[in-house]
Amino acid sequence: MSVAPTAIPAAVPPLRIAVMGAGAVGCYFGGVLARAGHDVTLIGRPQHVQAIRRDGLRMETATFDVHIPLKADTEPAAAQGADVVLFCVKSTDTLEAARQLQPFLAPHTLLLSMQNGVDNAERLREVLVQPVSAAVVYVATGMIGPGHVKHYGRGELVIEPAQGAEAVAQAFIAAGVPTDVSHNARGALWAKLLINCAYNAMSAVTQQSYGQLVQGVGVWAVLDDLVNEGLAVARASGVEVAGDVHEAVRKIAQTMPGQLSSTAQDLKRGKPTEIDHLNGYLVRRGEALGVPTPTNRVMHALVRLMQAPALASSVASPSAASSAS
Repeated sequence: MSVAPTAIPAAVPPLRIAVMGAGAVGCYFGGVLARAGHDVTLIGRPQHVQAIRRDGLRMETATFDVHIPLKADTEPAAAQGADVVLFCVKSTDTLEAARQLQPFLAPHTLLLSMQNGVDNAERLREVLVQPVSAAVVYVATGMIGPGHVKHYGRGELVIEPAQGAEAVAQAFIAAGVPTDVSHNARGALWAKLLINCAYNAMSAVTQQSYGQLVQGVGVWAVLDDLVNEGLAVARASGVEVAGDVHEAVRKIAQTMPGQLSSTAQDLKRGKPTEIDHLNGYLVRRGEALGVPTPTNRVMHALVRLMQAPALASSVASPSAASSAS
């Protein structure tokens, strides 16, 4: 069934929101905000856009399964007039997608980088004059059909301070998304990076969910090695990593046992992965700082080998910026 937007609390002004790279993450958070009454436009792949224009965005969660009417387009020009852009493209497409968007952004438009990796906000600032805020996204979602996003668990955000970030945080909070504006967003980004470096490549190489993965002999020791190398690189980089990453890694297997990593999903679909911005980033950073990262190097090399056919295909037939999931 379709659902009309709910009334926005008086204290939260309605926002015009564009989602660049509307895959699983972008569709989930864009759908949540549209359901709360904000003006949302999803910018994504044709098959999703066509389905959303026809039927609305189908959002399936543990508590509801509804179709939400909102706008959808395949062109970056649809972001014109937006107060906020939820920037959800793959890390490999960050600069190209930013250049495509740039002509249509107002000076005040906030870009909220909801991507994997730790350096995307910095890379966006290299090509844009608009305010940019890094967001740490903790959510398990997946696109299970055209215009159909399924939510498996969690959904909280940590946002870096920037012009307009507080208003966006209040919009998310009013829409039911736990959101914190933190001056240590960098530390939270690194914590998520290390969690991704622990699970993504292992899940991809084995094509196993997190819950299945940790049942394997010796797997916890490998996960610990991956995290310890990342913590050493973070310390050498002067980063105060937020929280207990080892404990967070253990909780992921409990709270998202059925989740297949985004890297695993990309390999399964024959698509290029973000591994160069995950384990590959730690390897490069470790080399620059003289910190050894042998376990991350192996996982990076294995995924690179497995994705080689997808990379060759993408070079042969380049496509528009893809969405993160």
